[in-house]
Amino acid sequence: MFDYLESKIHDECGVFAVYSRDEDMDVVADTYYGLYALQHRGQESCGIAVNEDGVIRSHKDLGLVNEVFTPDVIRRLGKGQMALGHCRYAPYKDRTRSSSQPMLVRHVKGTMALAFNGQLTNAVELREELELKGGIFHTTGDIEVIAYAITRARLNAGSIQEAVEKAVDRLTGAYSLVVMSPRKIVAARDPQGIRPLCLGKIGNSDVIASESCAIHAAGGEFVRDIAPGEIVVIDEEGVHSIAHACGQKTGLCVFEYVYFARPDSVIDGASVHRARRRAGAFLALEHPVQADVVIGAPDSGLDAALGYAQQSGIPYGIGFLKNKYIGRTFIQPSQKLRENTVRIKLNPIADTVAGKRVVLVDDSIVRGTTSKQIVQLLREAGATEVHFRASSPKFLYPCYFGTDVDSQKNLIAANYTTEEIAQQIGVDSLGFLSIESVKKIAEGCKLDFCVGCFTGEYPVEPPKREFVDKYSQKLNSND
Repeated sequence: MFDYLESKIHDECGVFAVYSRDEDMDVVADTYYGLYALQHRGQESCGIAVNEDGVIRSHKDLGLVNEVFTPDVIRRLGKGQMALGHCRYAPYKDRTRSSSQPMLVRHVKGTMALAFNGQLTNAVELREELELKGGIFHTTGDIEVIAYAITRARLNAGSIQEAVEKAVDRLTGAYSLVVMSPRKIVAARDPQGIRPLCLGKIGNSDVIASESCAIHAAGGEFVRDIAPGEIVVIDEEGVHSIAHACGQKTGLCVFEYVYFARPDSVIDGASVHRARRRAGAFLALEHPVQADVVIGAPDSGLDAALGYAQQSGIPYGIGFLKNKYIGRTFIQPSQKLRENTVRIKLNPIADTVAGKRVVLVDDSIVRGTTSKQIVQLLREAGATEVHFRASSPKFLYPCYFGTDVDSQKNLIAANYTTEEIAQQIGVDSLGFLSIESVKKIAEGCKLDFCVGCFTGEYPVEPPKREFVDKYSQKLNSND
């Protein structure tokens, strides 16, 4: 029988940094607001590093932004001219405070703080090479590999940006990287642009963020996206661009538009909200059905549901009330509570669905558990028919670039036909957005897309080997 697990996929991280040129600017507060807006990109841990006249101090811990950064913690961080923040989602085995970011590194050329979003595909090889040269690793995360690469390059480089240039030449995979030195902030985006990164301004100060919504949340203005392969240097003289590895074939993760990013963000020239409405409209054209109401699964399916309703002419309705006060699923004390998390999070609105043929729109079906539970809630509320529409294609292959789509055995569409999935989750019909249409949802996007999790074709060669933490294995283990 299929091993059902948590049904939603997660992006790994969000980054935010600010370089202040305003004496009265509170860089810690602005970073806090930015991370709050990026909380959807990571809920397991967060951290902020602040730079006061070259002295960098930090605080990081497991928990949400408002849990980790209490008023007392913010006061203790104090004032500064620069700050770097990070929020993180991580695999269960790596949910430790020490693996949280930003990472603070002290070396002979000075101090630096680093944070990144993504995943390297050559991390295993780089880690082994560094260990053979005396490198000592304290975590299993890719950020420590990146930190070593930059530090070693910095020993023979004239500046931190030169060191970053040399280091990223050795990195493959997805990365939106931000480095804060005593005098500068340096940001780099991988040559394929798999993960988003953008530049903004707050008054006379400069901001780096994973998404434009974070810049707006901090009271700033979006300036532009950082181009794939570009390195941006921010110092007292202003913003400088280094077209380091630009011009390569791009592969922005299309799931940024489907699910990861906040709807109020604009990524590489395309509105996320508009992209999701277009996905819903394409769904209505590809998978029409006779129904009485269209509803979306909160929150990721709402925009696509609106697009489906507008295109089909079927009335749009609010099908669920979402509990705003539910905690994170992984802290539930028993398996039964974890299994019933959807029931705790969502309550169907019977007036919308009772006695009606319902089109339920959600962003995807990955493992199936959540979809099955949501459908059951609609049946209990009196829906006579439930027609499920997913605003993405079938997940058939793993992702190697910073999400937790980890194995084909855990992907329901890789193990069952559409008809079998429909039976498993208890719906009257099921339709997935086509690969051709998902590539067209982001109107105005300047980049090509990575659709590897749907097709098995990736913009960067997948890892040759999976990382195995040999130090966590027992001496007599055969694992």
